[in-house]
Amino acid sequence: MLPVPGSPASSISIYNARLRAIFAGADPYVCAAFWLFGSVNNILYIVILAAALDLVGPAVPKGIVLLADIIPGFIVKLIAPYFIHVVPYRSRIPAFAAGSCCGMLLIALTPGSKSAGAIAVKMVGVGLASACSGGGELSFLGLTHYYDQFSLAAWSSGTGAAGLLGAGLYVLATTVIGLSIRTSLLAFSLLPAIMVGSFFLVLPQGPLRRSTGSQTSYQRVEVDEEEEENDDHSEHLLGSDSLLRAPTATGTKSQRHLYSVWISFKHNLARSRNLFWPYMVPLLLVYISEYTINQGVAPTLLFPLKSSPFSEYRSFYPTYNAIYQMGVFLSRSSTPFFRIHNLYTPSLLQVINLILLTLHALFNFIPSVWIVFGFIFWEGLLGGIVYVSTFAEITDNVPQKDREFSLTATTVSDSGGICIAGFLSMAFEVWLCNWQARHGRGYCKKVLV
Repeated sequence: MLPVPGSPASSISIYNARLRAIFAGADPYVCAAFWLFGSVNNILYIVILAAALDLVGPAVPKGIVLLADIIPGFIVKLIAPYFIHVVPYRSRIPAFAAGSCCGMLLIALTPGSKSAGAIAVKMVGVGLASACSGGGELSFLGLTHYYDQFSLAAWSSGTGAAGLLGAGLYVLATTVIGLSIRTSLLAFSLLPAIMVGSFFLVLPQGPLRRSTGSQTSYQRVEVDEEEEENDDHSEHLLGSDSLLRAPTATGTKSQRHLYSVWISFKHNLARSRNLFWPYMVPLLLVYISEYTINQGVAPTLLFPLKSSPFSEYRSFYPTYNAIYQMGVFLSRSSTPFFRIHNLYTPSLLQVINLILLTLHALFNFIPSVWIVFGFIFWEGLLGGIVYVSTFAEITDNVPQKDREFSLTATTVSDSGGICIAGFLSMAFEVWLCNWQARHGRGYCKKVLV
């Protein structure tokens, strides 16, 4: 029997039909693989931040863990796009997974002492996991180039879920189940194996096999006569004996290879310049703003306990973080349903969020913590939508021959934004807390450790 028009059954039927239309053509294996790539690759970053106090103790600034957790990944994202194409995905993904596993093992197996030496070794482990996570992110985003648009949507949704899963699983393991910090971290060190299994056992390999034996768009560089003339001019500036001069037909194989690498590097630099204003800058702005809020402003967004749902001041910050992660997850999962094309609008709205919440931390004009919850959720939505829309816009608008490189090179913006925010937030939190204490609102002094 057909559902009556206007009835609940009819509405559900229409909604299901729309969902089927939205996801028409999606390969469930591709979606599952990229969702697992996104969640597992990013989850260790979240776990390390959640474990910051346990790793370094109360006497060491937690910003050190944030910086150790992001700077190595930022360096990898800054440099690797210009040469990583020489390493096939079948090799680099297991290598990055193994590096992440080793980093977590180094953190977990270092004795629990809070001595400077033990903390330094743990930070080496954090840095190794960070570098491999950064390499994984640029690799998986580059890999979406070979699959349909649902691969990017699944990857982004997985990265959003990582925030919720990472923080939640760490609390579950250490607080609810009662595992030791060491045992919990050892268990998390096994997670990168899921990425390897997903790549070889879940992800269809056909698109990658079809690219084997020929240069990918990432590697292919067309050198025309004008480029060679420009290179000759550049080489003249470098000196008449420059090794980067276009080799003659009698040039050695190594000379021809060196020249090819030089031309490829120059071409990729030109590609990067074209990405800077339309894609890199808005992504950089949104990450600077939201991580400055999260690390520098949010710890000072406190209210009297009697006017809040909490019994202690320590509860504010993890609640803000959970609300933020929920917003990120929803917006990073929204690509099949909702798209934005002007990336600067949400980026500038995030800057306004930072200004507004900073002004409230200074002048205390927002009357209720529930309103702040709304701002934090909005912050997560804006951050997630800029992330996923940036890479979706690259996929839609960048020529195919430049797309794989563009996806990998743009990842430097999010890590760069977090690095800048890490330095800003360490000063921001102290400044705002001291201001509040001088003006009779010393709540933050009760939670800062």
